[in-house]
Amino acid sequence: METTKLLLLVSVLAAISIVTFSSCSYLPKGTVAVKPFDSKKYIGLWYEIARFDFYFEKNLNNTTANYSFNKNGTIKVVNRGYNYVTQKWKQSVGKAKFVRTSDEGSLKVSFFGPFYGGYNVIAIDSAYRYALVAGSNFKYLWILSREKIIPENIKQAYLSKAKSLGFATENLIWVEHNK
Repeated sequence: METTKLLLLVSVLAAISIVTFSSCSYLPKGTVAVKPFDSKKYIGLWYEIARFDFYFEKNLNNTTANYSFNKNGTIKVVNRGYNYVTQKWKQSVGKAKFVRTSDEGSLKVSFFGPFYGGYNVIAIDSAYRYALVAGSNFKYLWILSREKIIPENIKQAYLSKAKSLGFATENLIWVEHNK
């Protein structure tokens, strides 16, 4: 009897896991990742211009993301920022993989072993100097630039696009770059 209950419990948990992980979407509903996407042009240093605040970037300014290719085809992600409360630099190293194909700006990123979150380039200029990036839901949004500032027309275009998709752009934190 106990063995039967244990087998039933394991079967139910396995079924829940399969449904949960097979239905995972790394892209917020209604958004579309950039395609065609050129990962070689995207590689390099990006300055975070604005973001939705969340635990891992709490109290950080001077935040950057640096991307490079790993030998196995994944992308090395190095996020760095200055914690203005503790007055210390913080760095996280992770990896990113393309969700479908390398010509689509839909990736999954991990900083903690097998756990991945969405990283979706939903707008980018033709020179790959400015990007609008969404996470896997409407709680994560970033505006990135190759420079510490972004032209006002690009900023307004990205804000307008994000708002039209359903992001609460009024909650963006504008990142200071002073170090």
